[in-house]
Amino acid sequence: MAVWLDEVIQEESLLYPGHAACAGCGPAVNMRHFLGALRAATPGREVVLVIPASCWTIIAGAWPVSAFGVSVYLTPFASAAAEASGIKSALGQRGLGDAHVVVWGGDGSTNDIGFATVSAAAERNEDLIYVLNDNEAYMNTGVQKSGGTPEGAWTTTTPVAAPRKGMKKDIDRIMAAHGIPYLATLAAGSVPELKDFRAKVTRAAGLHGFRFLHALGACPPGWRYPTGQSVEIVRRAVESRYFPLLEVDAGTWRITYRPKHPLPVSEFLGTQGRFSHLSGERLALVQQHIDERWDLLERLEAATASEGVTK
Repeated sequence: MAVWLDEVIQEESLLYPGHAACAGCGPAVNMRHFLGALRAATPGREVVLVIPASCWTIIAGAWPVSAFGVSVYLTPFASAAAEASGIKSALGQRGLGDAHVVVWGGDGSTNDIGFATVSAAAERNEDLIYVLNDNEAYMNTGVQKSGGTPEGAWTTTTPVAAPRKGMKKDIDRIMAAHGIPYLATLAAGSVPELKDFRAKVTRAAGLHGFRFLHALGACPPGWRYPTGQSVEIVRRAVESRYFPLLEVDAGTWRITYRPKHPLPVSEFLGTQGRFSHLSGERLALVQQHIDERWDLLERLEAATASEGVTK
C-alpha cells in the first residue's frame, strides 16, 4: 500500500499548483487523479480536455496561462459532447486519432442543459471519455438546483423553507441504457476508494467507444462544510452507500466496493449544512431510498452476471 501511494505522489501532475479552485475543492482532487491515472495508463498519448461552462472554465485560468499540462478547449453549456466528437474526428483526419478526447462536465451541463448532446454522442458510440464532475448543483453560478441535486438538499433555488423535492436523476442507469462499452462511478476518498477510482480510469483508458465516468465532487461552499473535510465526506458518502461504487462493463453491472459495516446515511448528511434542516422523519425517508437503490444495484448485478454466464 505504501509503495502504491508513493508512486501516486511522485507521478507527474497535469494539474498545476496555483490553479483557481476553492480551498478544499473535491473536484480538483478528482482532476489530479484522473489525469494522473490516464497518463500512467497510456504514456505518450495526447490528451485534449473539453470543458463546458462550469467552475473549471475559471479554474483552468485566463488565456494565455493555463492550470493544465494538457490541451484545453472551453465550450458553451450545451455543446461539449458534440464539440468533443468534432475534435476527435478532426484529430483522426490529421493522423492523431489515438489522442484521448475527454469531456469534463458538471451535473448541470450533463444531466440538464447538455444532455441531448451527451445522449447523442453515447448513442453514436463516439470514441470519447466523458467525466461527470458531480457536485450536485450549479456551483459556479451560485449553488442553484440541478438534476443532480439530492433529495432534501438546500440550494439557493430550493431554500430551507422549500428544499429539493424528489430524488436526483439516476444518470448512471440512464447512460447504461445507451449500451455504451463502459460506465463507472468514482470517489477520491480514502485509499480503498482512490485505488478503485484509478483502476477504473485505467480500464476506461484501454477501451474504445463512449466511456462514462461519474465522479462525486465534494464542494465546501455549496455543501456547506469546512474546507479540510472533503476527503472524509467523500469517504462517508461511499461508506453509507449514498454514492455506490460500481461499474457497467460491456453491459454487466458490478458493485466494486461493498462497505463491511455501512454507515447510516445521517453520518454523511450530518457533515453538511445543506442538510441541517432535515428532520428525523425526512432522514428516515432518505435512508429508505438509499437502501432501495442498493437493493436495485444488487439485483442488476445478479441479473447481468447470470446473463453473461448464459451467453
